Amino acid sequence: MSDKRVLIFDTTLRDGEQAPGCSMNLEEKLVLARQLAKLGVDVIEAGFPIASDGDFEAVRLIAQEVRGPIICGLARSSTGDIDRAWEALRDGERTRIHTFIATSEIHMRDKLKMGPERVLEEVGRAVERARGYCEDVEFSAEDATRSDWDYLVRVYKRAIEAGATTLNVPDTVGYTMPQEFAELIRYLRQHVSSSDDVRFSVHCHDDLGLSVANSLAAIRSGARQVECTVNGIGERAGNTSMEEVAMALKTRCEYFDGCDTGIVTKEIYSSSRLLSQIIGITVPPNKAVVGDNAFAHEAGIHQHGVLSNRLTYEIMTPESVGRGATELVLGKHSGRHALAERLRELGFDPEKIDFEAIFKRFKELADAKKTVYNEDIEALVTDQLLRVGEHYKLDNISVVCGTFVTPTATVEMSVDGEARKTAKLGDGPVDAVYKAITEITQTKSRLLRYHVNAITSGMDAQGEVAVTLEEDGVRVIGQGADTDILVASARAYIHALNKLYQRRSTGTLTSLGGI
Repeated sequence: MSDKRVLIFDTTLRDGEQAPGCSMNLEEKLVLARQLAKLGVDVIEAGFPIASDGDFEAVRLIAQEVRGPIICGLARSSTGDIDRAWEALRDGERTRIHTFIATSEIHMRDKLKMGPERVLEEVGRAVERARGYCEDVEFSAEDATRSDWDYLVRVYKRAIEAGATTLNVPDTVGYTMPQEFAELIRYLRQHVSSSDDVRFSVHCHDDLGLSVANSLAAIRSGARQVECTVNGIGERAGNTSMEEVAMALKTRCEYFDGCDTGIVTKEIYSSSRLLSQIIGITVPPNKAVVGDNAFAHEAGIHQHGVLSNRLTYEIMTPESVGRGATELVLGKHSGRHALAERLRELGFDPEKIDFEAIFKRFKELADAKKTVYNEDIEALVTDQLLRVGEHYKLDNISVVCGTFVTPTATVEMSVDGEARKTAKLGDGPVDAVYKAITEITQTKSRLLRYHVNAITSGMDAQGEVAVTLEEDGVRVIGQGADTDILVASARAYIHALNKLYQRRSTGTLTSLGGI
């Protein structure tokens, strides 16, 4: 591999999922992992196997089924963590164990209750055990940027001696500054013996809004792996944004002395959209690369410049990240062959999805809308891919509301195949719908968040609704899409209830934190 190649280590499924409200179930993780493979990431950190049976199963299934990227599992330095990680990874084609321990004074003293020499022993023992299982072992010194530099040199030397092939330098709490971080990477590369035989990696958090800047500064100093997430999701303020790093290197290749990634940039926008639909959190309009305003021009001077030459105000094109101009695709007279062909063009294999269910939903949408766009098709497919077992199923809904009446919702549902119907009053139409659904399902969940987003522009645009529900300390996200926002709201609520039902049957996920 060229020394100019920067590996993209995607931790959306591990660190990203640890962000409040971003948890994913097994099916959602697998769908996203397959998209990350299409995106061209080099490493997928699929989870933290010791954290829960659910996380273990996700890592195991992704290792078995996803081909292309290296599949990685996170483990603390304990023997149990490392053994559990390997148990999850052992059937994978290309696998990596990623083990870590804290090295800053505050973490060693107040969290680990260990002295520096004891931590050094743990580093050697953990890496040696991991290397006994697989040849690809990554070691991270948690809170490296608040650690003593000379002590870090000793730690990384010990990791290399024990068999580590990648040395990760995490800015765990988003504390460092770009120049400072660049100097640290240079110092480590100069003082860690045999550093030319390993790959230096960086894992930056965005507490001060500098995760991308710090990662890029590290690349300039010789780091050749960046740990990041789609949309920059992650604990607290988030992680380094994958799309921003990839496009910064692509756009400013000469500044980075020819460094580039293997990212298929035209898959960036679809990856961003898929994640947003899974976790129910849309990216801000002003988000770099994937935000709705990233390629929008309202000011007259800007519009004139772009019309004259796009390079006047666009340093990259929307097409380069897979976000072409919204285009008309299919209509109510289109048949199965036309829809199947359009699905292939959008990157979906009609044989690997429930095509007949998608076609039925497409026909319903085409009857309701004057025009059907690519984004509408993508929303239908994603909605179908993310469905969980339908213990609760929406059949019909009718709502009466306005300034002269009390909002009333009549809802017909199937509960495990049994037809049920009720009508409820509410403070508003959505409240009435949700009260009716709650009465039918006899559930006690609490609505924490309700979010609406238009998929396309226009009066007949599909509405995309995301809700967060909590029951007995378990939080889930539900999604629904429809041209009728009340139907979309009902779909989202029922989707979340089905997730809660599934969680009650299989147990909940817990988090042990990480780097």
